[in-house]
Amino acid sequence: IYKAGILDEAEHAQIQAGLLQIKEEFLSQTFTVKPDDEDIHSAVERRLGEIIGVLSGKLHTGRSRNDQVATDFRLWMLGHIPALNDALADLQSALVERAEKDYDTLIPGYTHLQRAQPITLGQWFLSHYPPLKRDQARLQELSRRVSILPLGSGALAGCPYPIDRVALSESLGFDAPSFNSLDAVSNRDFAAEFLFVAALIGIHLSKLAEQIVLFTSAEFGFFELDDAYSTGSSLMPQKKNADPFELTRGKAGTLLGYLTGLMATLKGLPSTYDKDLQEDKIPVFAAFDTLIAMLPVLAGALRTLTVKPARMEAAIDASMMATDLADYLVERGVPFREAHAISGEVVRAGIDKKKPLDELSLAEFKEINEVFDEKVYEVFDARASIAKRAAIGGTAPDAVKAQIERAKKELKTM
Repeated sequence: IYKAGILDEAEHAQIQAGLLQIKEEFLSQTFTVKPDDEDIHSAVERRLGEIIGVLSGKLHTGRSRNDQVATDFRLWMLGHIPALNDALADLQSALVERAEKDYDTLIPGYTHLQRAQPITLGQWFLSHYPPLKRDQARLQELSRRVSILPLGSGALAGCPYPIDRVALSESLGFDAPSFNSLDAVSNRDFAAEFLFVAALIGIHLSKLAEQIVLFTSAEFGFFELDDAYSTGSSLMPQKKNADPFELTRGKAGTLLGYLTGLMATLKGLPSTYDKDLQEDKIPVFAAFDTLIAMLPVLAGALRTLTVKPARMEAAIDASMMATDLADYLVERGVPFREAHAISGEVVRAGIDKKKPLDELSLAEFKEINEVFDEKVYEVFDARASIAKRAAIGGTAPDAVKAQIERAKKELKTM
């Protein structure tokens, strides 16, 4: 408003000095909100009046709380997205650190929660890295859409004073001023999008948490949580509960609720500002607080996790190399579909005879198909099975090392 000619130089200096004093009061936590203050904007203007007198009334020239609130909300989000991104990066680093320690440790791979094929633990840890990377990309894309300045839109129709909205947006760190004042004061797409990203992060964390809960159970016994990240039972002293991961699963549902709650608020609104939009900040602030509390705990729990390689390797049985058996037959000229069927017959024979596949005799293999020879037993070497999966992204130790190096480079650029 000074550049628009509404304030003279002395008035501009006086208002600026008063606002700087208020800023110091906020920083020193001495600013007092009074019962008659309707909101933070009126509280600041009231305090400015106490400092500089009636001149404070000029502060609100050309502005409405409609465009002020929308601007402040966007400023808050632009200021907080980097902290969330950093917390995600720390969890990614924890996953990469774990993968590096156990890049060639064997663990059963599961589909439908049934044992499927042997994999490396390093690959399993790294499987949770890309979803978080995609979440970071969504936050980065969101930041570009948040960085549009509503200020100067007034209550709805625009500002009647000759303000330079391009210069104003640049001075406040925005990429550009808003396109249309009616849309600018009511647009909360960025809040809904933030909550969608938060909910999706929650879902990704929930997947990790669910598997950790399973793998730390006595039935699996693959991992053990550090005492700092687990609790006992109030009744059963033998228990060691994976509380951080169970709470993560639960909080994922809460995050989803924040998203659906805001979407329900937005779905019935007409154009421009309505008081319903006062409810937009509660779920966004809560979602941020939830994630910023969860992520460091998960990173710490992963870094202190104890892995039990012998237990994991013992859970791998010969039936998990049934696909390798089909590959063995393909190498001997059998069409894959036929090879798949023959492998199924071998699995059925093992079940019927109550024998692991690698304990079937060569004669028993040949009863199923004459193509089998003594090299069939090499198929049931889990490490050999894993070593063959060496294509980019695969579970072979060398492929996992390549994934680790790529992830490290990406983390350095964040």
